[in-house]
Amino acid sequence: MPIKLPADLPAFDVLSNEGVMVMPEDAANRQDIRPLRIGLLNLMPKKIQTENQFARLIGATPLQIELSLIRMSEHKTRNTAADHMAAFYRPFAEVAETGEKFDGLIITGAPIEHLPYEEVTYWAELTQVFDWTQTNVHSTFGVCWGGMAMIHHFHNVPKHMLDHKAFGCVRHSNLAPASPYLRGFSDEMVIPVSRWTGLQRNEITKAGLPILIDSAETGPCLVEDPTHRALYVFNHFEYDSDTLKQEYDRDIAAGTPINVPANYYPQDDPSLPPQNRWRSHAHLLYGNWVNEIYLTTPFDLNLVGTTRTDLRA
Repeated sequence: MPIKLPADLPAFDVLSNEGVMVMPEDAANRQDIRPLRIGLLNLMPKKIQTENQFARLIGATPLQIELSLIRMSEHKTRNTAADHMAAFYRPFAEVAETGEKFDGLIITGAPIEHLPYEEVTYWAELTQVFDWTQTNVHSTFGVCWGGMAMIHHFHNVPKHMLDHKAFGCVRHSNLAPASPYLRGFSDEMVIPVSRWTGLQRNEITKAGLPILIDSAETGPCLVEDPTHRALYVFNHFEYDSDTLKQEYDRDIAAGTPINVPANYYPQDDPSLPPQNRWRSHAHLLYGNWVNEIYLTTPFDLNLVGTTRTDLRA
């Protein structure tokens, strides 16, 4: 089944050409089923690239998905055309005011790790988003800085600056093979990592949260928060094959000291094309998340945040 996207959104043609099932709104409206409503609160500078990455993953399931693009109300992006933002994004204030509800919400990362949370210009509104999810969203997925910000807000778990940037493709361990979110996962997997901060295991477990995926090298990766119906992932399953390369080339061009991303290029040689070793697990993770939403969300969207319907019961 397809993901429903506006026909003129760049992701529509990109995903169609990749073989992902996409459907314009008029065709979706003819289907006698309720699509899952998933919002994407996009905090990344490269909006279109991020849209493509997440739409690709949530659109690969046998369910119809209606994707809504959301931005912070007052924050103005400098990296995406204003006409694109006006055509496809709605400010969170508008979404909240209309009382809309969502089956799922993805909150992306943002390149602002070095700032204390309270110094982020849109922090006050973002905390409103976090609290709003408890009444208007069935399941929330916080990604990288977005996940760190959520776990800090709900559990006061701090982020810690690293001695050097965690950068590359890092081996991780599956700590919870029975978790429905890790259905089909290998015991070990390689995941792209790109961050200057991290979370400590003991502070997460002290908050009573289970760590589902961990790395001896870079620490916790995926954490479940059942009380707040949320997942927090601190690394980048969603990355394209060349995303780390883009980051590396950008820093080299700017003269920023940066190591070659570890275990990414063959023989760690940046002149060779990078290899994607995480794509299958990326589809598994987001496919499992969408499946869990489908199995547990109420059919009546008005009941989201007030009840739980589990088709497995």
